[in-house]
Amino acid sequence: MEKDLIEMSQRERDVLKVMALVLKGERRQVEAARMLKRSVRQVRRIQRRLEDQGDGAVVHGLRGKPSNHRVKNAVKASAVALYREKYLGFGPTLATEKQAEDDKVSVAVRSLGGWLLAEGLWTRQRRRDRHRSRRMRRECFGEMVSRCQFT
Repeated sequence: MEKDLIEMSQRERDVLKVMALVLKGERRQVEAARMLKRSVRQVRRIQRRLEDQGDGAVVHGLRGKPSNHRVKNAVKASAVALYREKYLGFGPTLATEKQAEDDKVSVAVRSLGGWLLAEGLWTRQRRRDRHRSRRMRRECFGEMVSRCQFT
């Protein structure tokens, strides 16, 4: 029989180690709170979760799950498809503006840019600093007049 493995960060393992002592009764909640740099109330909440859920309680609940703020796959697919059809060659900023105006597809510029980079439809073009340019030399000596006010 294979045991379930729980991925944890070092910080989560430290919390589990300290809280295991609290659950055994070898350490008080106040001491654990000071060690974990949390309030006593937080330690009580962690302790209740550990009693209910086991060791996985110290791991964040959304670990391994997609973000709640992600853009839906249908919107992503339609935005990239529209770019392929109508706006090929546009940068992500102009493409998002045109999609919002004409096609009523509202996507963030950074999101569309990332998707286009991943698809290989667009590459970043880094802007270089403008190199200094020297003035044209005058044909005759003394041709340049200094701008002084004469009274």
